[in-house]
Amino acid sequence: MPIITDSILSGLRTGFNAAYKRGAGRAPGHWQQVATRIASTNASTTYGWLGQFPKLAEWVGDRAVKSMKEHGYAIENKLYEGTVSVRRTDMEDDNLGIYAPLFEEMGYAAGTHPDELVFGLLGQGFATACYDGKPFFAKDHPVAANVDGTDGNAAASNLIDAADSPESQTPWFLLDVSRPLRPFIFQERSAPELQAVTDTRNDTVFMKDTYLYGVRYRCNVGFGFWQQAVAVRDELTAANFELALTAMQSFQADGGRPLGLGMGGKAGTLLVVPPSLFAAARKLLAVELVNGGESNPWYDTAAILSVPWLLPPVAGG
Repeated sequence: MPIITDSILSGLRTGFNAAYKRGAGRAPGHWQQVATRIASTNASTTYGWLGQFPKLAEWVGDRAVKSMKEHGYAIENKLYEGTVSVRRTDMEDDNLGIYAPLFEEMGYAAGTHPDELVFGLLGQGFATACYDGKPFFAKDHPVAANVDGTDGNAAASNLIDAADSPESQTPWFLLDVSRPLRPFIFQERSAPELQAVTDTRNDTVFMKDTYLYGVRYRCNVGFGFWQQAVAVRDELTAANFELALTAMQSFQADGGRPLGLGMGGKAGTLLVVPPSLFAAARKLLAVELVNGGESNPWYDTAAILSVPWLLPPVAGG
């Protein structure tokens, strides 16, 4: 029976960390396709620039400085944890091999946590407000006549519903991911780290004869530009895909400037579906010939991303 020394605990922590990192390295990281990572340095971060799509104009005379409308959209960081215990008797009996898969799984959980948060936003988008005060998916997003956000508002929609009972339909989403700024924001205050409590003076170690290992993670997610996303609560058909793509390609910034979204084809346009719609998505976008030999006009017009983290929509919109 080995004596549990500081050097043994240090070595175990190194081994557990290695298993943790192996698991984290296997996480798919799909969130990076649809969200911009923003490093946060405070409890919350305010994105006053949201709503402003930068543009250039011919320089004649002095610079034309415009006072843009400020938006008070803020994302508050949240604290997340995951903790497991290791029995001291397992250490004494050299029975630690059983824990390696557990720490790998913990690393995988930390690695997929951003995916769960980011793709969970899509279901929340029908009821949760974005920078303009409207739900992220809404039929009445304001678009101003002037580039500075003044002089009345027209209404634009990034939500397409079935004629009857749209809430009963499984939603799918068309996203423009061609720009440096993506439709969603993943805000990270601190990276996930594996911590350990192994001091014998700690109550848990002394009273329960167990060592604690846990992940600590500070982050959160939020909405970016609504113009880069269209939600459809209707069947995934060629006709409805055309409606969604046409709507996205028609979006304009304040002042009436076309945004040029949804033009990137498979490299810049993403169809996000739950697993239940993956087969329909493949038939729509991944089959070159249809109807016995006709060319499929929607072939490769968007990439397909099937994710299991799409939560049931929150009522609204």
